[in-house]
Amino acid sequence: MPDLVLVRHGQSTWNQENLFTGWVDVPLTDRGRAEARDAGLQLKSAPDLDLAVLHTSVLKRAVQTANLLLEELDREWLPVRRHWRLNERHYGALQGRNKAEMTEKYGADQVKRWRRSYADPPPALEASDPQNPANDDRYRDVPRNELPLTECLKDVVARMEPYWTDSIAPDLHEFGAVLVVAHGNSIRALRKLLEGISDDDIVGLEIPTGVPYLMRLEEDLTFTGDGQLLGDPEAIAAATEEVRRQAG
Repeated sequence: MPDLVLVRHGQSTWNQENLFTGWVDVPLTDRGRAEARDAGLQLKSAPDLDLAVLHTSVLKRAVQTANLLLEELDREWLPVRRHWRLNERHYGALQGRNKAEMTEKYGADQVKRWRRSYADPPPALEASDPQNPANDDRYRDVPRNELPLTECLKDVVARMEPYWTDSIAPDLHEFGAVLVVAHGNSIRALRKLLEGISDDDIVGLEIPTGVPYLMRLEEDLTFTGDGQLLGDPEAIAAATEEVRRQAG
């Protein structure tokens, strides 16, 4: 039966500073690097798991997490696919802003809608903004009309679906076990697609940093219902609660 492992990158410098990060490319903290290594150790001890291919976003916090994780697994030789469709949700004009300060300025209800409503995106970047991804060389081959200036979770689901169909699913059929190292919202979008989570329920799903989520799939890649976070339950609960409090 195919295995799919989803890992949110370890803590980044902007996670630590409680800033909206989105597509801004920031590195891991020391804690984030430790989380990545721990994720590798958890996967190393998982029974009957034979990871054969890796998918990451094109953002360095995911790439660094994957590299450290594979080093712990002694599988740095795995073939790697990187794609912008696995990027974090684009937070538009909120990128670089402090989450607690935005809550104080706009009110908790509004910021909660921007962060977690399924179909309510934050204010968009201006096209002239230096943060426009069209100005970044890593997206030079992506049609401009596909590069977002803001996104809601519904938008992330829409961009993730073809990547699942065209890239991850074929690798699962061919290799049997696939590792995806990505971001809170791209993982949330993928889990919504595979687990059939409703629009209302998906916004409450917390994705802790550096904790592997192992999904057992049927041969046709439907979800068996067997999904588990790997690691110490108390540590996972604390990490999940920390994510929940970030809007503060």
